[in-house]
Amino acid sequence: MLKKLLTTVALSLVATLSWAEEYRAGEHYFELSFPVKTAAADKIEVTEAFGYPCPHCNTFEPMLEQWRKQQAEDVKFVGLPVVFGRSWEPFARAYYVAELSDKVDETHQAMFDAVHLERKRFGNVDDLAAFYKPFGIEPEQFGKLFDSFAVNMQLKQGDSRVRSYEITGVPAMVVNGKYRITAQSAGGHKEMLKVVDYLVEKERAGN
Repeated sequence: MLKKLLTTVALSLVATLSWAEEYRAGEHYFELSFPVKTAAADKIEVTEAFGYPCPHCNTFEPMLEQWRKQQAEDVKFVGLPVVFGRSWEPFARAYYVAELSDKVDETHQAMFDAVHLERKRFGNVDDLAAFYKPFGIEPEQFGKLFDSFAVNMQLKQGDSRVRSYEITGVPAMVVNGKYRITAQSAGGHKEMLKVVDYLVEKERAGN
């Protein structure tokens, strides 16, 4: 019995070491020059930088949602809408309105579908307000939040985090304010989540 247990532990250790060797800093992921302090010290924070206009983010979203459902309680997920150009800003503002209204879970995939499947055009704040109304955010309330101090602050803080995370393309993920992962570095969208899993375990182990 003891011999069997030792064999199992040894095999597990070998598998772990093999996994660790598979993902290398500077190749599959990048260590940030200056780590960013996370909001929850008792959680492992995993951030996704995304943009609703981004087709790659749209492809990645269903995989990410499935991954999120499988995470333990010590993992905190954070969405970070990026602003790559003026046309992206209204979508980032809309995300923060949904977040302040506690409607992200209901509206996030729906917005991706609206942009990429239904080919809807959101030319102004009224178009966005009309989209969010069926989800329980009244147009008047949406308009107030859209240009509010709270959303403006979220945009500024988000822009600061994007620069601190050294993000130049999306989707990108950041683990605990220390490591940045992209589909290009990881070798694909599914592989990106595998590298995130590795880094989460690395943080759990305190390495």
